[in-house]
Amino acid sequence: MKTRDLLIACGMVIILIGVTAAITFSIAQNTNEEDEKAYYESLNPDILYYDHLDQNIHDIALPDSLEFCGEYVPMDRFYVRESLERELLVNAHLHSSTMLLLKRTSRWFPIIEPIMQKNGLPEDFKYLAMIESALTNAVSPSKAVGFWQFLEGTGKDYNLEINKEVDMRYNQELETVAACKYLKESYRKFGSWITAAAAFNCGNGRISKTIEEQKVTSYFDMLLPNETERYVYRILALKLITEDPAKYGFHISDEGWYQPLQFKTLTVTESIPDLIEFALNNGTNLKMLKYYNPWLRGNSLTISEGNSYKIKIPK
Repeated sequence: MKTRDLLIACGMVIILIGVTAAITFSIAQNTNEEDEKAYYESLNPDILYYDHLDQNIHDIALPDSLEFCGEYVPMDRFYVRESLERELLVNAHLHSSTMLLLKRTSRWFPIIEPIMQKNGLPEDFKYLAMIESALTNAVSPSKAVGFWQFLEGTGKDYNLEINKEVDMRYNQELETVAACKYLKESYRKFGSWITAAAAFNCGNGRISKTIEEQKVTSYFDMLLPNETERYVYRILALKLITEDPAKYGFHISDEGWYQPLQFKTLTVTESIPDLIEFALNNGTNLKMLKYYNPWLRGNSLTISEGNSYKIKIPK
């Protein structure tokens, strides 16, 4: 073989080796990112996982002390600090998703905060709704629905009407009331709001079994499924970011926050055979009617004698 041909062949081999190595490195590098993406999509597939290449990623300083619902978070434990740091870093660098989530708080917190206060639930639980649904009427792979992600059976257990025409899990106010009842029951059972938050994820039965088997009572001492292990730390991370967005790199102008919806409320006592016509007769359209009343699941509404519904009409 001529020297020139030999050099060309060697060069091609070197290029091939380089390309193969680059592909291998890329696959290895993306493995953890894909695992992270799968985890967050499993919690809420409607949250957009945004891969953002940031050349100026900075470390995040953890607080020396932290509370949730007035309960102490043991920040002196290394695994507590590292678990919280993981969720802070992940959520701080989910740039588009976290930015959208923060913008929604100004629309929906004024709705759910008074309900929690009226029902005796600590205000910190609004951050639980953030990680459950990103403050959207999300539907999970297991068919959990709404801001608080109630399954159909659980919703009915807490007196939420669910049928072909109506699903009150999509009613932010009524599902928040149901969530308050659920969490307060868990608190009465376990004596801890933090443990009640964990139970919202894996169920009261799983927490009770863990306490019995592992002989511990604090969430921070329990060995739980991976999703529940991360669950409370995600709540804490969103609490920290929401309370001081700029500290974690999120800067929103005064005009950038989503405004509360403006509407008037009609009390309807007679069946509505055609919601399209009903919407048009009230100065709106079906799209806006269902945006303001997502619990309306069909194009008609049957109302039995003696019953009524409150329907929001956009101003």
